[in-house]
Amino acid sequence: MKNLTAMEKKWVLYDVGNSAFVLLASTIIPIYYKNLASSAGISGADSTAYLSYATSLVTIIVAVLGPILGTLADTRGFKKPVFTFFLMMGVLGCAGLAVPKTWLAFLAVFVLAKVGLNASLIFYDAMLNDVTTDDRMDQVSAQGYAWGYIGSCIPFIFSLVFVLFSNSLGISMGLAMTLAFLINALWWLLVTIPLLRSYEQKYYVELSAHPVKDSFGRLAQVFGEIRGQKEIFYFLLAFFFYIDGVYTIIDMATSYGKDVGISDTNLLLALLLTQVIAFPCSVLFGHLSRKLTNVRLIEISILGYFAIVLFALQLDKTWEFWFLAVCVAVFQGGIQSLSRSYYSLIIPKDRSTEYFGFFDIFGKGAAFFGTLLMGISTQLFNTSRAGVAMLGVMFLLGFFLFRLAAKERTAYSKGKE
Repeated sequence: MKNLTAMEKKWVLYDVGNSAFVLLASTIIPIYYKNLASSAGISGADSTAYLSYATSLVTIIVAVLGPILGTLADTRGFKKPVFTFFLMMGVLGCAGLAVPKTWLAFLAVFVLAKVGLNASLIFYDAMLNDVTTDDRMDQVSAQGYAWGYIGSCIPFIFSLVFVLFSNSLGISMGLAMTLAFLINALWWLLVTIPLLRSYEQKYYVELSAHPVKDSFGRLAQVFGEIRGQKEIFYFLLAFFFYIDGVYTIIDMATSYGKDVGISDTNLLLALLLTQVIAFPCSVLFGHLSRKLTNVRLIEISILGYFAIVLFALQLDKTWEFWFLAVCVAVFQGGIQSLSRSYYSLIIPKDRSTEYFGFFDIFGKGAAFFGTLLMGISTQLFNTSRAGVAMLGVMFLLGFFLFRLAAKERTAYSKGKE
């Protein structure tokens, strides 16, 4: 982070903090949940489906709240308090996962924590315009994901020690999981404090006499503007389809791996490797953005994920899961960070949270569609592969729509000259 400004570093640290919970939610949490469900007599296919439905519920909640809160948060002085509220919801939810002893109660607390995480990211992403300049957005966004991947490994390794070696340490698995949840919650909070202390909202709309009422008016206005700006509208449609696969893979990889017979230890270690490899790959994408357009890099990433889905369909060996984890690591940070910075460049800066509310609808809406589709397909065909197969179609649709969005952006830029 040596080339980042002090404020950019503090912004990046929130990626380091929340990524600890993201990693936990994609590794240890699904395994622990599926073990709780299995002990209650729930089949593997059904427990995977229920986890998919819980993730979909999170998406619905955030998709409804996102644009409304986004329009309100763009008002002067509102962004930091609303961000802090959802940050604390996520942190307390993460710590609260130590309490439930049944699979259903555990899923309920998990939904609460995920809502806090995903809602906070709306405001965090919108802060990018406040902490850096247009020419540095690709690099700073990539650094956020990169350091998030490697930084999240620190609390995760401590968690793994407690979980994998609980017997050697003389502690119960319940206590080991409690320690894992508390460690990650504390990490998330502590590394976010520098951002909370220093962040200032540079772009905003002034406080009106009726901020809540006016926020709904601005919401309708933004929706109308997006429909009229093809370069934004087509990008959001493309983003919906291709990020669907990305988020579904992140949320369901561990559950899918467990269903096809990969051991818990191999699942955890392979996904830890994903975080380690994703760090240099995310930095690499940030540097490549100086030589190649972010349009070309996003296209490469989408096609890379399409190939990953094809490979996953025949996965049934441990080494194949490890290989898949490495492939995901190559593209995961790049496609997310470049999408975020690309969108930041094509929207109005003083209303960034409003627009990022819709960004979140299309992004998390895709996650809802993907996890719901995977859950239904898994139960209908009694195999997780059926849901994975649909993701390939989503990536192809996203690729062609993104090419259309890029053409519209080029035409719009030429029209302004």
